[in-house]
Amino acid sequence: MNRILLASAFLLVSIPAAFADGIPSAVPAAVSSVPAAVSPAPKASAPKLVEPHLHIARSNIAGHARIALTFDACMGQADERILSTLVGERIPATIFVTARWLKRNPAALAVFLQNSDLFELENHGENHIPAVDTPTLIYGIASAGSPQAVRQEVEGGAAAMVAAGIPAPHWFRGSTAKYDLSAIGEIRAMGYRIAGYSVNGDGGSLLGAVITEKRIASAKDGDVVISHINQPTHAAGEGVAKALVDLKAKGTEFVRLEDVEDMGDDKTTE
Repeated sequence: MNRILLASAFLLVSIPAAFADGIPSAVPAAVSSVPAAVSPAPKASAPKLVEPHLHIARSNIAGHARIALTFDACMGQADERILSTLVGERIPATIFVTARWLKRNPAALAVFLQNSDLFELENHGENHIPAVDTPTLIYGIASAGSPQAVRQEVEGGAAAMVAAGIPAPHWFRGSTAKYDLSAIGEIRAMGYRIAGYSVNGDGGSLLGAVITEKRIASAKDGDVVISHINQPTHAAGEGVAKALVDLKAKGTEFVRLEDVEDMGDDKTTE
């Protein structure tokens, strides 16, 4: 015990005066020399995202529902099950294409252009990047992250369409169909209407054929259906094709977005 006390006294005496003056008498020097813990920097808050709805003018005729079919062509290949059904049954639809998809699918593009009475082609972006102007992840996909990057995604998609012989687009739908409000304002200022939807037909093409068929077949007068036409190996495509035939048999009127009045929320079409 005496040895411990003598060692402690020696340590206190040996501390330089300029340093010891700032140490409370009850706190050992070794403890006081440890830097104070640094508080972590506050995390940036995630942007508020919206997934806008879109409806079209109803027919208001019993047994004659009016529906707008919209398909995203993100990446990958054309789903011939859906495309052949649309052409064979003469069902009009609005197709949102990316620059990446156009490069890989010249044959499908030719079918679209040869059937201009059926297909309205619109802008799904250059590289399938969510149109959100602050950095975030949506379903694991990095957002554009800045107003400049949002503009590039929109303008790059439009430029690729015109270069492929498609008329200049008037509608835009971003990857994941989610946006922040500031990006919506930016895209609207560029002259685009933003295409939401009211019925999610295929869950991003990840649903099975049966549930996809039921979802699309349940569409009502004034609905806008979103599905995908770029996943030919997914079961959802089979359900999409069956649902189209089911709806036509019920007397459904199919329209393109350019053919009818529409109503979108979150200031997407105002």
